[in-house]
Amino acid sequence: MCRTAANKDNSGRENDRRPRISTELISPRYAALDLWPTQDAVQAMLEAQLAAAAAVQAAGAAIAAAANAAAERLKDGTGRLVYVGAGTSGRLAVLDGVELGPTFNWGDDRLVYALAGGEQALLTGVEGAEDDAGAAEELIRDKKLTRSDVVIGVAASGRTPYTVAAVRTAAAAGALTVGIASNPETPLLEAAAHPILIDTGPEVVAGSTRMKAGTAQKIALNTFSTAVMLRLRRVHDGLMVDMRLSNRKLRNRAAAMVARISGTDLETAAAALARADGNIKQASLIAQGADPDEAATLLKSCGDNLRAALASRDPRRL
Repeated sequence: MCRTAANKDNSGRENDRRPRISTELISPRYAALDLWPTQDAVQAMLEAQLAAAAAVQAAGAAIAAAANAAAERLKDGTGRLVYVGAGTSGRLAVLDGVELGPTFNWGDDRLVYALAGGEQALLTGVEGAEDDAGAAEELIRDKKLTRSDVVIGVAASGRTPYTVAAVRTAAAAGALTVGIASNPETPLLEAAAHPILIDTGPEVVAGSTRMKAGTAQKIALNTFSTAVMLRLRRVHDGLMVDMRLSNRKLRNRAAAMVARISGTDLETAAAALARADGNIKQASLIAQGADPDEAATLLKSCGDNLRAALASRDPRRL
């Protein structure tokens, strides 16, 4: 059977003109990893994790720009954060979103998860789900995204069909799109209004992006979402002033926050929290002498900005 000769490079291999997927490459450094003493192998893996963190550091400006743009879209109080991904990337994306509720009191109604394979994929692999671009397009259309929404697509390869399709569909609907990938010049980064390249390179275990790439993705996601909440005034002096008081530990932490912010003792702070139904911002004003209605009205007039509300009572607090 006659076959047309493929383009080849000098090594005789077929020449793929697409950029190489660095996360799939085999690193010569780890070629005999299975023969190494366990301590040496563990040390090499830990060093790789540090390199992953360094890769995110290089993307700091891109993450900041994306966070500023996202906060601008979300500040009207109606926009949603939409997390998109498949496999490890999708699970890490969901993890970031789930933690926004207890940490920043971000409403569940303002979160959407587009995980390839659905909720089942959180616990087990769903064969072929990451290739189902049609399912991603349908889910995004069903959510009726608007310009107030922000979509974050995560894929180490940057080529996952499900994730790329979701981001493209969201962009067409007018939503702000953010793409996080570990490979340059890939469809996800090209489709996103805010591409964030985290070049983690080859993995210790070739292709296992749950390692370096996964670590970098978690750092990038945590940094991005925390920066968004910072710009939305849900952090004050490095404190989680919008957190939900769901257990004794958090109630004690909240009392300490109110005491610090208001300059009062813990007993006064705890009493103020009780009068504010657990709202730390309102409690901080109540501890300084405001009544609950006054505190609520003041915060509302200041756009829920605790610093501005405090300054309106005492200009020295600016």
